[in-house]
Amino acid sequence: MRILLIDDERHIARMLSVALETDGHEVSAVESSSSALRQVQKSAFDAAFLDLRLGKEDGMELLAQLRRADPSLAVVVITAFASIPTAIEATRLGAVDYLPKPFTPEQVRLVLARVEKSRGLQRRVEELESLLEVSPANSEVLAGDPAMRQVLELARKTAASRASIILLGESGTGKSVLARDIHQHSLQADRAFVTVSCPSLSRELLESELFGHVRGAFTGAVADKQGKVAAASGGTLYLDEIGELPLEIQPKLLRLLQEREYERVGETQTHHADVRVISSTNRNLGQAIKEGKFRDDLYYRLNVVALHLPPLRERPRDLERLATAHLRFFARQSGKSIGDFSPEAKAAMRNYSWPGNLRELRNAIERAVILCPGGCVEAEHLSEITPRPALDRLPEVGAAVTIAELTDEHIRRVLARTARLEEAAGILGIDVATLYRRRRKWQTETTEIRADG
Repeated sequence: MRILLIDDERHIARMLSVALETDGHEVSAVESSSSALRQVQKSAFDAAFLDLRLGKEDGMELLAQLRRADPSLAVVVITAFASIPTAIEATRLGAVDYLPKPFTPEQVRLVLARVEKSRGLQRRVEELESLLEVSPANSEVLAGDPAMRQVLELARKTAASRASIILLGESGTGKSVLARDIHQHSLQADRAFVTVSCPSLSRELLESELFGHVRGAFTGAVADKQGKVAAASGGTLYLDEIGELPLEIQPKLLRLLQEREYERVGETQTHHADVRVISSTNRNLGQAIKEGKFRDDLYYRLNVVALHLPPLRERPRDLERLATAHLRFFARQSGKSIGDFSPEAKAAMRNYSWPGNLRELRNAIERAVILCPGGCVEAEHLSEITPRPALDRLPEVGAAVTIAELTDEHIRRVLARTARLEEAAGILGIDVATLYRRRRKWQTETTEIRADG
């Protein structure tokens, strides 16, 4: 962990620093309140050891200031003047533990073990809350179709190992969901699961996102920053769409996989990384290697275990079950009483090829629930997947269509293949508010047409 040590007794600070660094922690030591606050404002720390007496300064007051500056900082109070009232007051102000001087290295280790356990539980709660908000409880992973069941069985067998896994398949086939499922069945399930989207950032920002940076490393780097590799320490680092990783960063990722070492941008100090790497791609990496866009040595490091996720059109047994799971989820979320799909709606889903796979299915069902007043979903509520004159396929550039038709259909297809409006807006080069208004306009127009009919 990154630890801030605040103590004006230099010999005690030096001994505690040595003990912490011997256990593999990174320590920054300061002697005053102002120095401590500057450190917290410019860098992220996991824990702080705070002496309650800093010369003439009040450690209790500093404790409150530290908690306001960074509510996630775990502050451990250390003092040679221990008493029950000060322990109670420190706890009231947000201290996670209270350590009377003199203390032993073993006592320090026990305190930090409790801090790490608490942080791990908090991360787990946040991950579970995010899952409940965005998807119906991993329904995409729980497969009934033989093709997907075979993939899941192999994934569960390899979950307990530390081997690198690469997930292959078309966009929207559920690679990120399977990556999270592998983590949840691994020995690191109680540690962090951290995602890095490789296509979402420029080369410079992606390198900083992965490995972190130090203050002044580039324009805008006003404070030290831990990267996603450090955030995933002890857990799983998921690299989404690894085929888009810039060539300049690939040697650094190779070193991370081979030697478990890396440096932050603008820094020469080497850091150790204890992470399990899972990656995914919808690209043909063999072709990318031939074209010189991907390193073959990196590919072999990533490809210890390869799992091929079948597209939704090859999972006919799962289609209706997945659609029903999404229907119940979104109906409950919107407070509507919608029980099932009509026979015509089920036929429309079976006859559609689902080029956007699970992601497109989820979006289609969410739209259907918005449009459906109650009862059951009809085929007309699934207008995005039913044939439409002149818009059943993406018009070609130069065809006899208007710019508006071409633009509308392109936006619809991008929306069908992306999980979030922010992601779609980034691909399209427009802001989220504009995209939201356009989608709302389509939904309103569709409702008005049905009402007139």
